[in-house]
Amino acid sequence: MFDLIKKTMLTGVGLAAMTKDKVEELAKELSEKGEMSEKEGRELVDELLKKSEQAKKDLEKKVENIVEKVLGKMNLASKEDISKIEKRLKRLEKKDTADS
Repeated sequence: MFDLIKKTMLTGVGLAAMTKDKVEELAKELSEKGEMSEKEGRELVDELLKKSEQAKKDLEKKVENIVEKVLGKMNLASKEDISKIEKRLKRLEKKDTADS
């Protein structure tokens, strides 16, 4: 039963959204029903919280990569591009002021 619960909880993106409170609540509920010992409940909480944190990081990285690809396809100026233009503009303004 314990393995089945773990497998069920670890599937899908829902794990990334799982909060500590929800995990602890689930473990407490299963412990009260006698489906797992208190020790197994603590182990489950620890494992699910670690997996949840890793799932969040993985999801953030995937979203970041997708956003970068979309922005790249939109052919927008990057922060670096704008910075280069600003520096060039300042040089040109200084040159123009010196020529006057």
